Amino acid sequence: VDEPYSLEKLNRMYNYLNANGELYYIEYKGTLIGDITLKNNAELCIVICKDYQNKKIGRKCIKKMIDIAKEKGLKKVFASIYPFNTQSIRMFETIGFKKTDDETYEYEII
Repeated sequence: VDEPYSLEKLNRMYNYLNANGELYYIEYKGTLIGDITLKNNAELCIVICKDYQNKKIGRKCIKKMIDIAKEKGLKKVFASIYPFNTQSIRMFETIGFKKTDDETYEYEII
């Protein structure tokens, strides 16, 4: 998306995510830069502002969410990633996620 979402759309999105999982905001040095959700179906969703990507912030957040999933007794988590989003694919694969179909990457929790 090349322009900011409306406040109405943001409220709808965050209300949905919060009602269907655990939603956290990502803050870096006092600035809100994104959000991350562990949905009730074990899906991880993350968004980070372009200015803060490629700083390994996302990796730290995903690893923390894996810890939370483990505390909840989940055996695996997954992420749905569009094939053109090579940056996200690399990040998730670096953490240890494995491709299980065209747009799904899974991580088995030990």
